[in-house]
Amino acid sequence: MLTSTPTLADNFVAPPCAEKISILMQDEHILLINKPSGLLSLSGKNPLNKDSVHYRLVQQFPTATLAHRLDLGTSGLMIIALNKLANAKLTTQFQQRSIGKTYISVVAGHVQRDTGYIEAPIAKDLANFPLQKICFATGKQAQSHYQVLERLDNPPRSRIKFTPQTGRTHQLRIHSQALGHPILGCDLYGTPQTQAMAARLLLHADNIVFRHPISTEPINVHCPCPF
Repeated sequence: MLTSTPTLADNFVAPPCAEKISILMQDEHILLINKPSGLLSLSGKNPLNKDSVHYRLVQQFPTATLAHRLDLGTSGLMIIALNKLANAKLTTQFQQRSIGKTYISVVAGHVQRDTGYIEAPIAKDLANFPLQKICFATGKQAQSHYQVLERLDNPPRSRIKFTPQTGRTHQLRIHSQALGHPILGCDLYGTPQTQAMAARLLLHADNIVFRHPISTEPINVHCPCPF
């Protein structure tokens, strides 16, 4: 009998997350939630990674489907579809990049330019799962705008608003690293020093703008940054 070798994905176990999901908006078609940092969006293959946004929500909303995901360490706004039609319409909006999202982050050091644009294609780093990498040969296009909101001292840090134009895995973390200013608390793309500067990944999805999948009414929701 053939057996498969366990992968890092199988061996990873997310620490328990005691924080609750906050429902910010609800109707018969969608939910808008605030995901806590440290909670998986979807349950993992490892049975110890059962707890997730999806797992918790289907206990109350059996038809809940995630229209998109946030990384384990990222907190903030997520759209949840409550039926197949709503999910299909939201998927189309994401594919057409008509959904606007902004994120608040704190990065290491003082970013010199007040605003900027990062364009660097991203591909899977097959030799270093689960990392992604910038690769101009095989990567998918990835663009992020940024704006410096505040420069902090002791130690030097910058509060940044990111507006991604694409939605690649780990995009803002990789683009921050490429800028020379990794996000504080990042365990994948920072240094031991920048990871130790925060107890969590300092990345929060604070605003989302889209059209209701059924009524087509514009929706603009803000979720204040907790750090």
